[in-house]
Amino acid sequence: MRFVAGLDGGGTKTAVTLADEHGMVVKTFTSGAINYNGQDEESVAASLKEIVELIGDACGGIEHCLQMCVGAAGVSNPSVVSRLTDQIRSSGYQGGLQITGDHETAMYGAHQREYGMILIAGTGSIGLGKNKAGKTHRSGGYGHLIDDEGSGYAIGRDLLSAVVQAHDGRIPETVITGLVYKELQINSIQEIIGFVYDKRTNKKDIAALAPVLSEACAAGDPAALGIAEKSASSLLQLVIPVAEALSLQEDSLAVAGSVLLKNTFVRTIFQEKLREHYPAMECITPKSDASMGAVFMALRQLQSN
Repeated sequence: MRFVAGLDGGGTKTAVTLADEHGMVVKTFTSGAINYNGQDEESVAASLKEIVELIGDACGGIEHCLQMCVGAAGVSNPSVVSRLTDQIRSSGYQGGLQITGDHETAMYGAHQREYGMILIAGTGSIGLGKNKAGKTHRSGGYGHLIDDEGSGYAIGRDLLSAVVQAHDGRIPETVITGLVYKELQINSIQEIIGFVYDKRTNKKDIAALAPVLSEACAAGDPAALGIAEKSASSLLQLVIPVAEALSLQEDSLAVAGSVLLKNTFVRTIFQEKLREHYPAMECITPKSDASMGAVFMALRQLQSN
């Protein structure tokens, strides 16, 4: 029996799906993160070694896994691809190997086909599409310092901004203040500043505040509803250039990530804006996850060999 493996290298863990050559899933598991943006070389190496060993055990020998597809962040940097390749090879895997962006495997999994569009709004944000002719277009995804509009990070940043603006009177008092204080277990504006500018605070810590928005919106808070509106508008702007460049104005759009899947206020506003702009575009939840998308890509590669 021949097998393929699909890896989704997320920020905190790696999801792995193993399937036979007919696409039947035989094993799923998670291991440590393989993202060089947040992990050191040693931990990535340890995670990949464990992944290869577990795949080998499930296949009755790693030599029976003929194709592996890895979806990972940061692969636009050639050094990331070469480092991942070296670590996978040194872990004992010598079969076919494809390393691509995690947004590409997410899109493939979402539609269970090669073409379509996906909008991902988690810690960061990105839009990606591919049409039947094979043309692709991407929008966003350039990192929190210059981009990631509409994302969990952007929402967290805007919530913190609302707290300080309400404190000095630039905007009216907001329930966001109490909710953020409770979430961070602090009780002063000075502690807010200390949290934000502490060198140990990273983008994930800021993004972790995003769920506060739902509670503030449910309370009818004007500042919170404004942040939800801003997030939805920003996310629509990620869709428009993809749909226009690929002539997919009447195709389906898969939405993924915690902002769109867990915040009903942002999602509802976004869907309303999408319908206004593209009445024929259908908004769907992903049919399968990114690790399964990687399996589909591995199967396609296996069949083409």
